[in-house]
Amino acid sequence: MADSKTGRSNRYTQIIQHVFERRFRPGDEEVAFTRADFELAANSLALEVLRNLGDVVYSFRYRIPLPESITSLAPAGREWVIFPAGKGVYCFRLAPFGLVLPRSGLDMIKVPDATPGLIARYATSDEQALLARVRYNRLLDIFTGVACYSLQSHMRTTIEVDNPLSGALDKSQVETDELYLGIDRYGAHHIFPVQAKGGSDAISVVQIWQDFRVATQKFPGLIPRPVAAQFDAEDVIVLFEFREGDGGIVIVQERRFQLVNEDELTSEELQCYRDVAQRFH
Repeated sequence: MADSKTGRSNRYTQIIQHVFERRFRPGDEEVAFTRADFELAANSLALEVLRNLGDVVYSFRYRIPLPESITSLAPAGREWVIFPAGKGVYCFRLAPFGLVLPRSGLDMIKVPDATPGLIARYATSDEQALLARVRYNRLLDIFTGVACYSLQSHMRTTIEVDNPLSGALDKSQVETDELYLGIDRYGAHHIFPVQAKGGSDAISVVQIWQDFRVATQKFPGLIPRPVAAQFDAEDVIVLFEFREGDGGIVIVQERRFQLVNEDELTSEELQCYRDVAQRFH
């Protein structure tokens, strides 16, 4: 199995290198290509025909790094990321980062675990368990300071994206793991698309980019606030919030929450939390 995965990874690397080198010109900040380019690359390199063309893009977004021959052509502080650009169309774009990864040394906030035992026992995947813990422990409310309500899970929809090959708007299918609505103390309404990842896969900045477009195109009157959730350990959850500007997407807030039994939260820790809260009020 490991040899099979290694062979597939090597084949994908050869193909993506060929596609990039064929399309890239010095000074480019965008490099557009289509699924047909994968087939042309496989034929040119005399490689086995790919059965799942989409897996090439998925792998380089979430699982394996782009080859050095591509990453070395990105300027300092930026990296190449594969974005959707229409039906069967993709685009390498320069971004501040490609994967959403927890920082080391971040302070941890303990939260009494309110996850029902049945849910904790029978959640069928890491992602499902993560979303359930976020929901039942109201971590989004705590993280954002907004009263949040789950609207829909695993929302599949289409968004409009710029197709650099046609020069027109095109459609791209996307999926958001969970969608929350929120209301703040001023009465303003917020939309929180949430992406969750468990296991070995990481969250890609592409998912956040897509979620900004889901929020603004499907809920234009609400404040868009995409969030990412990741397990950092079995009972430790990291939440991220993002902002999109001219320089791309940046992380504006990151917090680590540890779900604990009530008796694991000491009086000293509660006093520390009170002291911190009073400094901001």
